[in-house]
Amino acid sequence: MRNFLSSIFLLLGLSLSTLAYANQQLPTDEPVGGEPFGHSVTMLGNGIYVFRWWVYRNIFIVTDDGVIVTDPMNPKAAKLLQAEIRKVTDKPVKYVVYSHNHHDHISGGVIFKQEGAKFVGHENVLKELGDHPSPVTPLPDITFKDRHTLKLGGRTLELEYYGPNHGNSLAVMRLPKEKILFIVDIVTPRRVAFRMMPDFWPDEWIRSLKEIEATDFDYVISGHGPHTQPAIDTANVVMEQRVYLEDLMAAVKKAMDSGMHSPDALRKSVKLPKYKAWRSYDEWLPMNIERIWAFYHMGW
Repeated sequence: MRNFLSSIFLLLGLSLSTLAYANQQLPTDEPVGGEPFGHSVTMLGNGIYVFRWWVYRNIFIVTDDGVIVTDPMNPKAAKLLQAEIRKVTDKPVKYVVYSHNHHDHISGGVIFKQEGAKFVGHENVLKELGDHPSPVTPLPDITFKDRHTLKLGGRTLELEYYGPNHGNSLAVMRLPKEKILFIVDIVTPRRVAFRMMPDFWPDEWIRSLKEIEATDFDYVISGHGPHTQPAIDTANVVMEQRVYLEDLMAAVKKAMDSGMHSPDALRKSVKLPKYKAWRSYDEWLPMNIERIWAFYHMGW
């Protein structure tokens, strides 16, 4: 454990190093794109690895009895992920765990279905994928309502559902021994919220983050981040995300309470200089503001 902790602290000070790059040509048959299509793998120790493709991340866990994979992203990324796993072990992928239903994170699992993997997700993922099927996204074989503990080869991965926040099926994953959380979309360190916050409920998002903060963890791996972002962060990034949302909602409400009800005016006048150094502040803050206007103005 001491060696593992030393590795973690070293990684916190380093940017991800790119091990390989995929073809720069934009794909025509995949749900997401980006440039460049770089990917990398960071070993944390204890059989835990962080895989990054473009600005997407997942984790995979190598055990004595096989591999647990999370969020296969898309067919292109899944093939790269499979190749990287083969560099580490010849053991099969036994489980693929979905964080939630959004196709940009979980498409491509068919790659692992072909080697016999079982798929795990919240019960609402099964319904949502059933309603919006994709040939590259297998339906979950194992579902749960509130929490589920996945065990393989002496390793444990805990899944917990905190209710609606980003969609209505998002599960936070926890490695209890290492006190690491893998959190997708509701925590993206040092970046304002994504554009118009699609499929986010701001008040439920804050509630969920408060509940997560009360759990026992020391580190966070987020489902998004550029190659310059460390593979793993300390626990305080959850609190920082919550405080940003609280500050955003308070600033918009204050302006609306003063009589400003035009979303265009709010976009221009509301500023959060405390977060100016965060990624996408200039581009996305106005869209964040309009989303919060909709929350207060329309109850949406």
